[in-house]
Amino acid sequence: MRAVRPTAPRAGAVPDVVTPAAGAPRPAAKASQPRSALFRSTAFRLTLLYMGVFAIFATFALGYVAWNARNLIEDQIRQTIDAEITGLSEQFRQGGIRRLVNVIEQRARGPGASLYLVTTPFGERLAGNVEQVPVGLLDRAGESEIPFSRNGEDQPSARPAVAIVRVYLLPAGFRVLVGRDASERDRLRAIVRRAGGWSLGVVLVLGVLGGFVIARRILKRVDAMSATTVSIMSSDLKDRLPLAGNGDELDRLAGNLNTMLDRITVLMGGIRQVSDTIAHDLKTPLTRLRNRAEEALRPNATQEDMRRALEGVTDDADNLIRVFNALLMIARLEAGQAREVMAPFDASAAAQGVAELYEALAEEAGASLTCAITPDISAFGSRELVGQALSNMIDNALKYGRPADGSAPMITLGLAREGGNVVFSVRDHGPGIPPDQHGRALERFGRLDASRSQPGFGLGLSLVRAVAQIHEGTLELKDNAPGLAVVLTIPAARAQGEPDDRTAR
Repeated sequence: MRAVRPTAPRAGAVPDVVTPAAGAPRPAAKASQPRSALFRSTAFRLTLLYMGVFAIFATFALGYVAWNARNLIEDQIRQTIDAEITGLSEQFRQGGIRRLVNVIEQRARGPGASLYLVTTPFGERLAGNVEQVPVGLLDRAGESEIPFSRNGEDQPSARPAVAIVRVYLLPAGFRVLVGRDASERDRLRAIVRRAGGWSLGVVLVLGVLGGFVIARRILKRVDAMSATTVSIMSSDLKDRLPLAGNGDELDRLAGNLNTMLDRITVLMGGIRQVSDTIAHDLKTPLTRLRNRAEEALRPNATQEDMRRALEGVTDDADNLIRVFNALLMIARLEAGQAREVMAPFDASAAAQGVAELYEALAEEAGASLTCAITPDISAFGSRELVGQALSNMIDNALKYGRPADGSAPMITLGLAREGGNVVFSVRDHGPGIPPDQHGRALERFGRLDASRSQPGFGLGLSLVRAVAQIHEGTLELKDNAPGLAVVLTIPAARAQGEPDDRTAR
């Protein structure tokens, strides 16, 4: 086959995967992703998104704390001013303006003193530690926020100090100003701004670095998985995706994909096995059919010879049709196309009907068929499919259940309920099947060497297994000591209000 060189894909197009020819080297995985791919990765973008959300939340939280702290400081300042005004008003009532001036002069000289100013009705300064106030401030009572400088302090070249003051009008027109320095509030605001700026800067740096590290780590694992998928496509599904062993979402995804690949491998193996078996096992009946047709076409063939040959051709054709019908039914069951017809049905009546049908056939084959069927058992599923499975199980016992001493086969059809399941069983006393051959006996066209001389194509138990799977049940081959026990388990039909105690399958 001519090797195909992959061309560069068009923008926005998905490149086709080219399987290399036999003997061609496997495509090598990229050693590393481009930096642009790293920054475009979902992990990096999610990290940046979470970082942005966290930064916004932190900004709001820090702003809320700063706002509450500022309100708390301002409330404390106002409470202090109110207490000062109340005390000074009491001093004025007790000793007049002279006593008030003396008290303010004493308080103004103390360390960490509040701001005080007493003026006459004409604005002349009588006492206090405030150098100057804005024009018109003392004309009205109330609270204000003003720049200030204390007596004896040089006006700073930078931004002046700010104070919260309250003007109080005394009788006779005297005015009193009491205030507190608000620099603590401003310092807190500056501290919060600096902390917020540094915090956001650190968050941005750590977020970018964290996103880079996380995205690089995830991309490294994704690259390994991508390289393995390329290898899988070129190695006939033999390789499996690597697992880190930490049980994270990538491990779970890889595990599920590996399970899917195992299932695909089994199905493809089954297809190959069926194809090979059809090519070998159906070659004989097709050759026999052709020989009989040639026999009918012989020049010296009589009318009776032609009739016998055509009857043989018809029988062989019917057998081939039954084989392909069985294959189609198995394929339909494995594809789950019969679940829509499932409903509760009387399993006891279905088993009894199959037994009555095969009693005459068993007598003709020189076998005995006995029943151990528990009455009034209901199952959930398809009555027709279960009946077909029981027919195949009994037919298999009639063909291969003859004891080694050559005596008549003894077959037992059983039905019982075990917990939330209905258990069908067909037991014989023949040679049985070795335990290491059970899996092969359940495969399509799975015929053991000892049964090659018997009629059939090896599809009976394979069909029974497909019926078990469509019912979410099980099919087991057991040792009947001596003989073989074929056990089919399907869910029972639950009565109304009955808890679901079906065993896990």
